[in-house]
Amino acid sequence: MSIRNKIYFASDFHLGVSDYELSRQREATVVRWLDSIKEDAAELFLVGDVFDFWFEYKRSVPRGFIRFLGKLAELADAGVKITMFKGNHDMWMFGYLTKEFDVEIISDELAIERQSKKIYLHHGDGLGPGDAKYKILKKFFRSRFCQWMFARLHPNLGIGIALAWSNRSRLSQKKIERFMGEQQEWLVNYSKDVLQKEHYDYFIFGHRHLPLDIRLNEKSRYINLGEWLNFNSYAVLENGELSLRYFEKVPYGS
Repeated sequence: MSIRNKIYFASDFHLGVSDYELSRQREATVVRWLDSIKEDAAELFLVGDVFDFWFEYKRSVPRGFIRFLGKLAELADAGVKITMFKGNHDMWMFGYLTKEFDVEIISDELAIERQSKKIYLHHGDGLGPGDAKYKILKKFFRSRFCQWMFARLHPNLGIGIALAWSNRSRLSQKKIERFMGEQQEWLVNYSKDVLQKEHYDYFIFGHRHLPLDIRLNEKSRYINLGEWLNFNSYAVLENGELSLRYFEKVPYGS
């Protein structure tokens, strides 16, 4: 019997962008990765923007992603605890995934302790100073009023509008993010601010779309999980040590 002693973290699959064929290829890659970790994974944290768009109507959800959802169900049935974060693209997750395979849905930040390490997790959107326009939109999109109004739209119209909006994103434009220096990384600066109040061994974020591993001080590190259009990057915690890894890809910066 295999020993489940590893904790995996990934984000920003953006399933659904930018066209069906490319999305299916990416989904197949994600499924192969999930299959590769199914024997030793104790927990799986998916840290936002798993889907490029997601909205749970009362009687329907966006079509597609069957192989991915089936693999999550397989892992859950095998005893792997799965936690999913709402991202800025898939913030309208309610109870469907929890009901189907007991996924825990996290709306904002999550502080956990695993393998004697304190870990701070958040998708990364809307943190730190600036970006006031998005913060207002996020508050509105997450409001019950907005969700109620969107649910009144027929799924063909509502999902169509959402996908058109999504196609304006940086991913659909095939933009590859570049490291601009630690001082320009707002999530690094946010992590340093949090450290002034409370210690964490690891800060783990998505959203930035660039795999990064930055030491904040002698005892704390910042990890950005990157994305799965260009990098196929993820992190794994084993014996208290967190490492950034790549699936079927050359590491960023090599």
